[in-house]
Amino acid sequence: MFSRAEIAERLGGFVYGTIVVLSVLVAGAKAYPDDTTRIAILLFVTTFVFWLAHAYAHALAQSVKTGEHLTLSDVRRIGRHEAALIEAGAPSIAVLLLGSLGVLEADTAIWLAVGFGLAVLAIQGIVFARVERLGATGTIAVVTANLALGLLLVALKLLVAH
Repeated sequence: MFSRAEIAERLGGFVYGTIVVLSVLVAGAKAYPDDTTRIAILLFVTTFVFWLAHAYAHALAQSVKTGEHLTLSDVRRIGRHEAALIEAGAPSIAVLLLGSLGVLEADTAIWLAVGFGLAVLAIQGIVFARVERLGATGTIAVVTANLALGLLLVALKLLVAH
C-alpha cells in the first residue's frame, strides 16, 4: 500500500494531467475527427512536454531552495515524481490506439478516451476522499467537483474552438 505522502505526491499530477489530456483530446478530436493516431500522438507529446516543464521547474526550485546543485539521483526522483502527468493520459492514449489499429471506430475510440479521462477524475476524487477519510457525502462532493472541473474545461475548450 502507498503511504499518504506518496499518494499526495502523485494525486496533483494525475488531476492536472487528466485535465490537460481532456482539453487536448477535445481539441484534437475537433481538428482530426477521423485520425486517432494523430490525436494519440498529440496527447502523448503534450503530456511529455508538460512533464518535462514541470520536472525542470521543480528541479530549479529544489536547487534554489537547498542552495545546492542537484545530483543525477535528485533529477531522476523529480522526474518520477512528476511522471503522473504522463501516466494520466495512458488510458485515453491506449483506447485511441485501438482506434488506430481498427479495433474501434474512430468516433467510438474518441468517446471512450473522453470517458476514460472522466473516469480517472472520478477515481482520483475517490482516492482523495479515502485518504482524507471523508464520508459518503464528502466523497460524492469531491467526485462531483472533479468531474465538474473536467467537464467545465472541456466545455470552455469547445467554446473557444468555435
